[in-house]
Amino acid sequence: MTSTKHKEMAEWYQRAQEEILDSMDEELEMELDDARLSPDGGSGSVIPRQVYFKELFRLQGELVKLQDWVVENKLKVAVLFEGRDSAGKGGAIKRITQRLNPRVCKVVALTAPSEREKTQWYFQRYISNLPAGGEIVLFDRSWYNRAGVEKVMGFCTDDEYEEFLRTVPDLERMMINSGIILIKYWFSISDDEQYNRFMMRIHDPLKQWKLSPMDLDARRHWEAYTKAKETMLERTNIPEAPWWVVAANDKKKARLNCITHLLDQIPYKEINHPEITLPARVHNPDYLRGPVPRNMYVPEVY
Repeated sequence: MTSTKHKEMAEWYQRAQEEILDSMDEELEMELDDARLSPDGGSGSVIPRQVYFKELFRLQGELVKLQDWVVENKLKVAVLFEGRDSAGKGGAIKRITQRLNPRVCKVVALTAPSEREKTQWYFQRYISNLPAGGEIVLFDRSWYNRAGVEKVMGFCTDDEYEEFLRTVPDLERMMINSGIILIKYWFSISDDEQYNRFMMRIHDPLKQWKLSPMDLDARRHWEAYTKAKETMLERTNIPEAPWWVVAANDKKKARLNCITHLLDQIPYKEINHPEITLPARVHNPDYLRGPVPRNMYVPEVY
């Protein structure tokens, strides 16, 4: 290898290392954001920070392999994330999707139904978001809204609620028979932990948007939500699509445990990709690059 080539490779290796550090900084920013107003500075997890990051990055590497396997084999994967407000569903979803292709791994977080959607078959707007071949869809809350929020807050009738519990097992069996891999997670936190997280959000101007009037009202109905959850788990925990409960008082443990379990649910192998060779750039001697006016540039404040 010539000295010029050796120097070029060394430069690219340095750039690659910098990219890895940038990736770590991105995760660190998310962690620091989580910890900004935490009474203990975010050190409440029993998992040391160094161990957490090491395991998270390793698991995210495995998620990339799983993604390749899903695409290669045209698998259809739907993962449901349910739980009380502030239970950590969103944080787990962020860590799962952080290194994945958004065209393959999609997040569905539906808003309240429109007037038109209220007249549709209840499951209709969820069914339209189910994965096609080669896709992973993560539902940040799902059709189980009817078994929780809608039941407790009176947004559905008793007959609609009973009809949901009666029909959803059959619907999920139909999904599975069609080839969909359906995985259901319930993130479980204690009464005290939810209180602490709500109080941190109330005093955090960057996170107050996460607390809707519905969330605050739900706090009053802790026991009603507990009863609704118990009924939901009892009547919809079917062998074909069981519920998996994630202990979520410790956010870091919950994320690592959830990702590890998710990877275990889908047997996958690493896909061998052909070696990538960057083609040489074509240089046209007649091409002249025109100047870009300075006033078109974003001001360099930093």
